[in-house]
Amino acid sequence: MTALTQTLPTRKNDLRMALVVARREIRDSFRDWRILAPIILLTVFFPALMNFTARRLLVFVENYGAEIIATQLIPFLLLVVGFFPMSFSLIIALETFVGERERKSLEPLLATPLTDFQLYIGKMMAALVPPLFASYLGMIVYIVGLKISIDWSPSPQLLIQTLLLTTVQGIIMVAGAVIVSSQTTSVRAANLLASFIIVPMALLIQGEAAALFWGNHAGLWWLILALLITALVLMRMGLSIFSREELMGQEIDQIRLGWIWRQFWQQFSGRGDGERYPRPTAWYKQTFALLPQLRLPMLVQLIAMLAAIIASVLVANRYPFSPDLQAEITGGNLVKNLEYLQLFAGALPTFIFFNNVRVLALQVLLGVFTFGVIGVFIFMLPWGIIGFAAAQFALAGQNPFAFVLATIVPHAILELPAILIAAAAALRWHATVISPPPDRTLSEGFIWAAADYVRLFVGVVVPLLLLAALVESYVTPVVMVRVFGG
Repeated sequence: MTALTQTLPTRKNDLRMALVVARREIRDSFRDWRILAPIILLTVFFPALMNFTARRLLVFVENYGAEIIATQLIPFLLLVVGFFPMSFSLIIALETFVGERERKSLEPLLATPLTDFQLYIGKMMAALVPPLFASYLGMIVYIVGLKISIDWSPSPQLLIQTLLLTTVQGIIMVAGAVIVSSQTTSVRAANLLASFIIVPMALLIQGEAAALFWGNHAGLWWLILALLITALVLMRMGLSIFSREELMGQEIDQIRLGWIWRQFWQQFSGRGDGERYPRPTAWYKQTFALLPQLRLPMLVQLIAMLAAIIASVLVANRYPFSPDLQAEITGGNLVKNLEYLQLFAGALPTFIFFNNVRVLALQVLLGVFTFGVIGVFIFMLPWGIIGFAAAQFALAGQNPFAFVLATIVPHAILELPAILIAAAAALRWHATVISPPPDRTLSEGFIWAAADYVRLFVGVVVPLLLLAALVESYVTPVVMVRVFGG
């Protein structure tokens, strides 16, 4: 109870001090005409332009009897009206740290007794409030103008979804821009990196346009949830990697390839400073010692695998094969198809092995750019296919357990641990960007996690995949013949 009463005042004090920083920044922003003028222009002129566009569009399509198109595109213009003022949040957010650092006005603020949490949240709130206020005001002007001109008003659901989308997109852009501002050493570099924020958001607007055009409001709720999770992840990432000491110590961003390679090789080889290379047995002992660190990522991947199987079974029951196709799904036909594989039996292990390696390489590559999300989806994909096939087998009157036992289990005994270890190590590597180790910098944590992944991949995953490919080529067909009586 005492700890709770101490935590609540601490959180209140953090919020109070963050608001102090935000008020200072917002007051300075509204005093700068270069920030205020574009916000006012986009708040008044741009909604009026979209209002004129909506009226012209309505008149145009009425001539061809396609009023429904206009009523679906007008909500999209409402979304655009809210998005454009929010784009100015990038400019304000990019100036939060690196801009003040170039102007030599950051040192006095960093010298205050504010904590990193209070300073970061305050700066983020200051970058978010003016553009968000302009977006809300612009949407109000647009809606009022449409009500007066063509007597159109959005439904409560559409209005709530548009407000939520605008707000969450603003938080994502601000959170990403503040991360960029705190990790770069010049405004020029921050502006260049901002394209990695604005381009995905522009593509997202196109996806939202498609959802609005087809009237898929249920899909918009799922999109809002996904964007909210993304915003929380970016905020968590920013708080984890922000450090005023590193901010003041940065002079210039350099690509130190030699240092990167030394850090990677030291972690991969297990060789400490001034030490000899470990023997193979010692290297493998160090490698297997990494496995306990993968418990949580493995649990996440297993939950994702179970979710993929359940979802695929539900999809199979909802969309069963036609009776003619179901008649072809039999164990006897599976055995007959093995005859065609005998022509490629010599090359089959190599093909299976390199196919698995390509999938894992794709998983790692896409996971780096998506904080591991796409990597998890790629891990889920084969298990979803297996679940879908087994469910269709059951709907065709066959034994799904016999199908799984004959076609999957023999090589999955080796392949599943290999893929699970690779996926878990990749997820741990990708998650270091969001939550780096407390005793290392972001760069060190990322490089060391990458070295751990390669170490596990070379030492554990590759041998298991080689054995699994041999079993899948020569043992699984024999099991299929025995089970299905070919």
